[in-house]
Amino acid sequence: MVEELVTAAAAVVCAGAVYAMAAARVVKQYERGVVFRLGRLTSSVRGPGLTMIVPGVDRLRKVNMQIVTMPVPAQDGITRDNVTVRVDAVIYFKVVDAAEAVVQVEDYRFAVSQMAQTSLRSIIGKSDLDDLLSNREQLNQGLELMIDSPAIGWGVQIDRVEIKDVSLPETMKRSMARQAEADRERRARVINADAELQASKKLAEAAQQMEDTPAALQLRLLQTVVAVAAEKNSTLVLPFPVELLRFLERATPVDPAAPARGAPARGAGRELAEPGEPGGVEGGDAP
Repeated sequence: MVEELVTAAAAVVCAGAVYAMAAARVVKQYERGVVFRLGRLTSSVRGPGLTMIVPGVDRLRKVNMQIVTMPVPAQDGITRDNVTVRVDAVIYFKVVDAAEAVVQVEDYRFAVSQMAQTSLRSIIGKSDLDDLLSNREQLNQGLELMIDSPAIGWGVQIDRVEIKDVSLPETMKRSMARQAEADRERRARVINADAELQASKKLAEAAQQMEDTPAALQLRLLQTVVAVAAEKNSTLVLPFPVELLRFLERATPVDPAAPARGAPARGAGRELAEPGEPGGVEGGDAP
């Protein structure tokens, strides 16, 4: 009798262990468990940790709640200004309602991928080429709204959408390169012309200043000599402007005691009178 009781107890323990092993489920921290009992969704969603279900009656389906990074395949399209482009993107989304993600849509990942591709082609057709190249932030926001609207009913929240790359035809790349080169050349010419204008104004001011102050011309000449001599040339040709010579002539002091140029010395003789005048001598020395 005792042996039968021990055997029965062991059988019960084994059956309980088997039941516990069959009913126990472990839900990870980043997952949520959706339980279907006889095909009917239960009201509660199982949180992370150890949870028990009824074997053979309940079915537990785990849903990942992490942010999913999904690349959107490159889509060919024609922009609003009739340029053929190829655009790819990446989408970040997560499940916010595990029950809705399981019940409302068959495969929420595939649904989000198809919606992203359709929305990307729609954005390409509504945008210009310049917007795709330079105004991507606004396009990303519009693309996010287009995908997020239907995804809310699937228990999915779109976190972010980014356009990765815009591929252009080779002919368009060459045309844009020529346009950019022409624009850079135009700006370079404008800058050079502006520099010449400013330099000419400064030179005119310098010439006016040198005309008012002749000593400045001599200082400038000396600076030029110093600059040329610094290059260690073997031959130095130094031009003297006429203005410098005139300046030196005016700057030379005049001695009032010195006789005037071309005037005869005092006591050297007297002038000869003209012939026919009194005192005049003609054809010989005076008596």
